[in-house]
Amino acid sequence: MSRAQTLPKAPAHVDTPENEFARAVIAGLSKEKKTLPCRYFYDARGSELFEDITRLPEYYPTRTETQILRDHAADIVGEIGDGELLVEFGSGSSLKTEILLDRIASSIAYVPIDVSQTALADAKRRLTKRYPELDVRPIEADFSRAIALPADLASRRKTGFFPGSTIGNLAPSDAQSLLSIFGRALGEGSRLIIGVDLKKDPRVLIEAYDDAEGVTAAFNLNLLHRINRELGGDFDEQGFRHRALYDPAKGRVEMHLVSARNQRVAICGRSFRFRENETIHTENSYKYTLDQFRDVARASGWNAKRVWTDANKQFSVHELIWPKTGRDIG
Repeated sequence: MSRAQTLPKAPAHVDTPENEFARAVIAGLSKEKKTLPCRYFYDARGSELFEDITRLPEYYPTRTETQILRDHAADIVGEIGDGELLVEFGSGSSLKTEILLDRIASSIAYVPIDVSQTALADAKRRLTKRYPELDVRPIEADFSRAIALPADLASRRKTGFFPGSTIGNLAPSDAQSLLSIFGRALGEGSRLIIGVDLKKDPRVLIEAYDDAEGVTAAFNLNLLHRINRELGGDFDEQGFRHRALYDPAKGRVEMHLVSARNQRVAICGRSFRFRENETIHTENSYKYTLDQFRDVARASGWNAKRVWTDANKQFSVHELIWPKTGRDIG
C-alpha cells in the first residue's frame, strides 16, 4: 500500500483550524488501517445533517435522553443553588440545557464551552433573552483539553453538563482521561451530569446508525466533501459507501466509509491508494451497561451517584461527584 511519509507543507498560519484538519487527515489516511477523526464531521453541512439524524425514527438517543431530562429535571438540578455555576462541555446549541434552566429557580452563571463561535453566540443571544438573570459566559475552546474557567467564577460551586452520549465516541481509557480533565476543571465537590448510551439489541443500534432514508450515510460521506472543499482533495464521493456495524466484543458501533473500487485519492499533494472494499474508520460509539460506566467514572476519579433511565433502559443520565478528599466516598 502506498503511504504518505511526510506532512503537507504547512499553510502560512500554522495554528489555523484548516492546518490542524490537514494534519489529522494526512495522519489518519497514512495508517495501515485508515481512519478519520469524527470531530471533523461537524462543518456547517455536517451539523445540519446531524440535526436531521436526531429527528429520525431510528435514532433513539436524542429523544430518549431529552425525555429523561424532562422527567427528572427537578431531581437533577435540585442541588443547584443561587449564585452557582453550570458548565456545559460541547454545548452546541444549548437546547437541552434549557430543560434544566427552566427548573432552576435562582440566579446562576452558565459557561457553555464549544469550538463553534457561531453556536456560542447564537446560544448566548437566545438564552439571555429567555433568562434575563442568567449570566452567560461562553468559552470558545476544545473541551478535551485543559480549560480555565473565568477567574471571577472559579470559586463558585459547580455542576458540569455533558449530554448526548458524546463520551461514547471515546475508548473507555480515553473516556477516563476526559472525565479526569472535567474533574480538574470543575474542582472539588463539583457534580457532573452526563448522558450515556446503553447496550441493547444490536439491530436497534445498527438501524440508529444506518437509517432507511440514508441521512447518516450522507453525514458520513460529507466528511469526504469537506476534505475536497477545504483541503483540495479529489475524493470521488460516488466511489465510497457508508457502513455501520456493531462489534459485541468491544461494545461499540463503528462507522466506516467503504471504497467501491481500487482507486487513488490526492490530498495536499499526497497520493493515497484504496483497494476495493478497503475502509476508512470514521467513528466509534461505545455502549455501556450501567455498571460498566460507573466503573469508568470511578477509575477516572469520580464518585458514581444517582442514575436516571427511560422505561426501556435504552439510555442513561448519570450524576457523578468529584470528591473533596480525592477518595471514593460512595
